Amino acid sequence: MTDEDETAFDEFLAARSTSLLRTAILVCGATHHDAEDLVQHALEKVYRHWRRIRHDNPEAYARKVVVNAAISRARRRRVVQEITFARPPDTAANSPDLDLRDTLIEELRRLPPKMRAVIVLRYWEDQSEAATASLLGCSPGTVKSQAARGLAKIRERMTLAEGAIR
Repeated sequence: MTDEDETAFDEFLAARSTSLLRTAILVCGATHHDAEDLVQHALEKVYRHWRRIRHDNPEAYARKVVVNAAISRARRRRVVQEITFARPPDTAANSPDLDLRDTLIEELRRLPPKMRAVIVLRYWEDQSEAATASLLGCSPGTVKSQAARGLAKIRERMTLAEGAIR
């Protein structure tokens, strides 16, 4: 790799590693350490392929590696187990309602891995349907249906929980 490539990769790493970590935490629903492993794996791939992807979209490539690795990891872990969920890195938020955020994250954890990935990419990472479909290797229609079903499940469980509190 040339010095110019090294410098560009270092800039990419500094600018996007926190965002990739947040995505990994939300998509995999696991510990901070597991998410860091996913990001490290993705960044290794980005580094190896930097010359080819540098001028395209290295962030999309890295995000796709993180999401695919998280989904593969979840498929390998078919055994039911409790997953601890780390808080995402601190980011600016419009709403100071931390209890609501924690509740939403808890509900997000309960979704199947691919549905969770769709919700995270579409609504927390603010990706378009087409970009989400591209990252997940599915059609935009699948993204729409998975998002609709996921949001419906979250709404239903939150409505039931709200009714139980009253």
